[in-house]
Amino acid sequence: MAFSTSAEPRRELYPEIEPYASGWMKTEGVHEIYYEESGNPDGRPVVVLHGGPGGAVNPGMRRYFDPARYRIIMFDQRGCGKSRPNASLEDNTTWDLIRDIERLRALCGVDKWVVFGGSWGSTLSMAYAITHPERCLALVLRGIFLLTRKELHWFYQDGASMIFPDAWERFVAPIPEAERGDLMAAYYKRLIGDDVGERERCAVAWSSWEGETVSVEGPNARPDKFAEPEFAVAFARIENWYFTNGGFFDSDDWILKNVDRMRHIPCWIAQGRFDVVTPISGAWALHRAWPEAKLDIVGDAGHASSEPGIVDSLIRATDWAVGV
Repeated sequence: MAFSTSAEPRRELYPEIEPYASGWMKTEGVHEIYYEESGNPDGRPVVVLHGGPGGAVNPGMRRYFDPARYRIIMFDQRGCGKSRPNASLEDNTTWDLIRDIERLRALCGVDKWVVFGGSWGSTLSMAYAITHPERCLALVLRGIFLLTRKELHWFYQDGASMIFPDAWERFVAPIPEAERGDLMAAYYKRLIGDDVGERERCAVAWSSWEGETVSVEGPNARPDKFAEPEFAVAFARIENWYFTNGGFFDSDDWILKNVDRMRHIPCWIAQGRFDVVTPISGAWALHRAWPEAKLDIVGDAGHASSEPGIVDSLIRATDWAVGV
């Protein structure tokens, strides 16, 4: 059923912790995947799937889990964060990432685990659950992104632009007016092009647009990393690559079409009412197709996982998932 956030006092993040193990996992090709483990080695395993694509994990992500009860396994997806080579698009598809998740599960000696993901991480979580439902104890999802053409058009062409016109002006600035009828294509040409300076400028503009719209507070709340070229190049290149290719799904409604394969898995969805990056319409469509999943609509939040209402929902969700 759908329900609004609890009236009880809001939960806060668990204390900061450090990993007890980390390393790089080899793949069948050029990629080496950085991973780390923290929390309780004997706790309930959870795999954390970050956003983007191309976003990378960060220490704050460990804090959504009770470190006494969870074995927290996080990794940087292909081409981003500490994974190598940086910003590479070679053999970088949704299906490659799903193979990496399975390879990591085997490496860590895990039979089944909780799957935790927000934004693009929710997309990847659901794609993994549809492909390997037998490996999922529960799903904890935030900011549902079905990766449809409608969602992409809303955020990168016409929709979100009307809510954040100031940030939108900065987003379209690197693109000549004649090419603004298809901004994803215009950015693609520049992000994979040979002009390093133009690639960096466009990457920062692409990344900053998302950073300036993730919170209900708007551009002033943009996380600093979104304007840092080192982060932005990998983030923008990989994100645009996946979106231009429709997530490498064989249909626009692939997740909803295959939802029956994961409907038996316990699931909690945290969704900001005022999410501009991945609007609530996606979470609602998923809820209609998967009524067994818990949909927690946070009435005063946007997209960012750091907003108080989203933190509260996710902490309650992970406390729930440790026992299902």
